[in-house]
Amino acid sequence: MLCVPSIKYAECPLCKSRKSIKDICGREISFKISAEDIRRELGINIIDEQKVQLSKVNKKCEKCGHDEASFYTRQMRSADEGQTTFYTCTRCGHQFQEN
Repeated sequence: MLCVPSIKYAECPLCKSRKSIKDICGREISFKISAEDIRRELGINIIDEQKVQLSKVNKKCEKCGHDEASFYTRQMRSADEGQTTFYTCTRCGHQFQEN
């Protein structure tokens, strides 16, 4: 959204470009914003899951019966419900989850 710091011009708060008020008066100005634009503005960085070292736990694999799996959790539903835990067997690579 353009800011109007003066009666002579409007200014973009991101790129600081200016337009004369006479040029934009009576016009509807719109633009598309991407999720990346929002993340950049809020200072949010995406963590690549491959870079995260997964924790290991004693959990029996449903497929091969091995008793060790790596896991991570993720909030899949609303905040007032529990997280979902995702497991990967360290022997066969079978993936399963627990709510």
